[in-house]
Amino acid sequence: MLENADPVSRAFLGVERSATGQRWVARLDQAGENRALAMSQTHGLPDLISRVLSGRGVAFENALEFLDPTLRRLMPEPYSLMDCEAATERLACAIERRERVAIFGDYDVDGASSSALLYRFLTHFDVPAEIYIPDRIFEGYGPNPNAIGQLIDRGAQLIVTVDCGSTSHESLAVARERGIDAVVIDHHQVGEELPPAAALVNPNREDDLSGQGHLSAAGVVFLVLVALQRLLRQRGDKRAESFDLLSMLDLVALSTVCDVVPLKGLNRAYVVKGLVAARHLGNAGLTALLKQAGIGGPVTPYHLGFLVGPRINAGGRIGDAALGSRLLTIDEAGEAERIAKQLDELNRERQAMEAAMLAEAEAEAQAEYGTGENASVILTAREGWHPGVVGLLASRLKDRFRRPAFAIAFDPSGKGTGSGRSISGFDLGRMVRAAVDEGILVKGGGHAMAAGLTVEREKLGRLRSFFEERAQRTVPDLVAMETLKIDGALSASGATLALAGQLEQAGPYGSGHPQPIFALPAHRVRDVRPVGVNHLRVGLEGPDGGRLDAMAFRAAEADLGLFLMKERGQAVHLAGTLSADSWQGNQRIQFRIIDAAKAF
Repeated sequence: MLENADPVSRAFLGVERSATGQRWVARLDQAGENRALAMSQTHGLPDLISRVLSGRGVAFENALEFLDPTLRRLMPEPYSLMDCEAATERLACAIERRERVAIFGDYDVDGASSSALLYRFLTHFDVPAEIYIPDRIFEGYGPNPNAIGQLIDRGAQLIVTVDCGSTSHESLAVARERGIDAVVIDHHQVGEELPPAAALVNPNREDDLSGQGHLSAAGVVFLVLVALQRLLRQRGDKRAESFDLLSMLDLVALSTVCDVVPLKGLNRAYVVKGLVAARHLGNAGLTALLKQAGIGGPVTPYHLGFLVGPRINAGGRIGDAALGSRLLTIDEAGEAERIAKQLDELNRERQAMEAAMLAEAEAEAQAEYGTGENASVILTAREGWHPGVVGLLASRLKDRFRRPAFAIAFDPSGKGTGSGRSISGFDLGRMVRAAVDEGILVKGGGHAMAAGLTVEREKLGRLRSFFEERAQRTVPDLVAMETLKIDGALSASGATLALAGQLEQAGPYGSGHPQPIFALPAHRVRDVRPVGVNHLRVGLEGPDGGRLDAMAFRAAEADLGLFLMKERGQAVHLAGTLSADSWQGNQRIQFRIIDAAKAF
């Protein structure tokens, strides 16, 4: 099933440059091979599982614990997070006094999940709470002074921001001036100056030593609620005994997968236990979305990240930004189905809009940068683009040109709202914040892999030059070193449901714990057919006569798709991922092609 891995210095199967421009290398070096062997012999693990764990940096002594991530073992003391105790005390006070609480969230999946999680907890204690999600186009990201003022005018006695607020100095100052406390629960990067809040719980603030900076916002909210429930029990509130916080882990898993935070430590336990909660179908809104997406089998990270998440995000991108959080907080099945259907329709509209905008963005990028080989950052901008879709454009451009990419939508006044996506190893958020410090951007910030910005049209040229100057120091080297790490080689006949089941034991897979990639050496491309929107269905035949149906998603017009079309009938090396796919109650094997190369 698995062939001996080549040394890292040699190309796997001799592939120096693939259809997507990558060099194939074995994931395991000799030390990794030795570690995998030790895991198998000492712990009795299947060879494949040992190889997967070893290739992802799991220590020999941690292998068994890694395969069984538990909240009890991985959850830290919540008060180890800076300001968690202060936040908990303030929230407990609000519950005891039945103060009116305004929850200010972000318009993405993490914001919706975080808001719904806190809302469900507070309303269990009969706290009058409301969720406010800003409009992406008219208000932008995070709290704004006008919205904060409106919430206070409506009677808010405490404002809690989730998945935002860490840099909202001006907006939170409005609350303080009016005598209203604000609690910030966030995970975004924080500057040296902290906003005026009663508590700022953010594991990424510089003085936080908890080591939990990899959590999503909902993951942080969950820790705060663990501490809050404990405090309320200590104070004798009997209602704290009846709230099943663990049943809310489906929301935490949803945010963890969709926000693409690293699946390590506590995040692994969140997702593993959250999938169990999701499979119980206890959340009416999530259940309605799963049904709308046509998911018939057990819920997987793929379902959350690629089928559920985009539908929730569609509300924030081109519709009512509050639809997602509203859906995740309701318990009435009929209303949940109505909102889920609305989000599904918005997602279809978003897909059509994205396709049209992407064609324009790619044409502009090719006119400006050609193949992109001499550029370090791809930046496209146009008036009339929908600002809610620019993040998706940036992601597609990044994949197409294999460089950090930005897409900016300008309105008629010359104000541009943009989003960027990065390649591994390049901190995009830091570069954007540097542009803010230089006075080039009105505002901006984000993570290493994704960032948002606001820029005036007259500064676009300066921004382009600034980004190129900053990125050219490191991006060309990162691109030149780009490799595809192969976990091993398979034949079509060896790609079985039993093998997929073994692989699932070492999951869940995602950011920081990538899905295993296998090579199919010298397999003949029997057939290539377009299906769906820009996908290809590929029939393969191995040297031993075994056959396998595979998919190449979003590849029809990309280099990979063109290569497969050209090599129809020929034997080629293919690389991809293996999983079990459930359809109408039946399981079948699915091989997803992510790269290919000539077999010489």
